[in-house]
Amino acid sequence: MNYSEEFHMSLYDKSKSIMKGYTFSYYLPNAKFQKEQISLGMPCFEVFFSDADLVESIQMLNSFKTMYGKSYPMKCNSIKLVSIVAQKRKEIRDSEIVVKMLSSLIVRRHNSDDNSDIYYTYEDDGFGEVLRENVDFMLKKLDVPISTDGFSIVPIKGKKVVQCVFEHMIDANIGIYKVTGTPELLNFLYMAGLGCRRSEGHGKFEIVM
Repeated sequence: MNYSEEFHMSLYDKSKSIMKGYTFSYYLPNAKFQKEQISLGMPCFEVFFSDADLVESIQMLNSFKTMYGKSYPMKCNSIKLVSIVAQKRKEIRDSEIVVKMLSSLIVRRHNSDDNSDIYYTYEDDGFGEVLRENVDFMLKKLDVPISTDGFSIVPIKGKKVVQCVFEHMIDANIGIYKVTGTPELLNFLYMAGLGCRRSEGHGKFEIVM
């Protein structure tokens, strides 16, 4: 990383399992998904990034700035960062919000005994309970002293999708949900994202009301 090797290692040291406090989603205009490529309706796309750690988000912004205007090769193509816009953080004051998932919500229960995973959709019994476990685990790993007391999620217009994660097809969720919790918790989740695999582009949401 051109910005800071120390900062890069604090997030991506391969000798450690490091929980991330950020998430992102992207908008692909008029996308057509094919077997080995994605065709866009115009030669650009947008990425929306957020981080629950304000200092870390500033470091990320500075890192993005070092990438500005440079071409990065891809398979038979290349991408270039042409614009960076920093947005103000919204403050949630309510204990109940309605959200729309901008990237898929992955809810997972891991069995450490046999290293197996069960993925939950909004229709499954235990969906909300396991999501709360995921949130608790994230807060513990990030050493964030926020309680999940009162946390719940209710599908309003849920939809099951299948995502490819590390060459495995898993069940995930998109759609609209009602999320309840303390304003402190909801503000944290708004920036860090919901569920698992957040730093890989899952779990980001926008507030509908």
